[in-house]
Amino acid sequence: MDFWTAVKTCYGKYATFQARASRSEFWYFNLFAWLIAVAALILDTALFNSPGGAFYAIVTLANLIPTIAVSVRRLHDTDHSGWWWLIMFVPLIGIILLLVWYCTRGTQGENRFGADSLNQPAHI
Repeated sequence: MDFWTAVKTCYGKYATFQARASRSEFWYFNLFAWLIAVAALILDTALFNSPGGAFYAIVTLANLIPTIAVSVRRLHDTDHSGWWWLIMFVPLIGIILLLVWYCTRGTQGENRFGADSLNQPAHI
């Protein structure tokens, strides 16, 4: 999946917590979310001399649900329950564990969360 297809897919599945997401979908969307967050910070600083202002708040709130949704779908691709996302609140260990799962190749073929994300056409 290429960059723009991943972004369109994640916004198309804005609050879809079922199914699976490939590594490329997950990482491209997160890259996009970080890039627009940085752009919003720069814009806030340039216009209002205040980093973390209105533009950053809007961008962060707009991307909160799709970021959580694609994270849950990524966990499903590695055959883990989406509830494991909450482990990120365990200091250090939780984030490391999630990072390992996010980088791990998804299960080949169908798993309990659906068909293999690498063999599915993108839903836009």
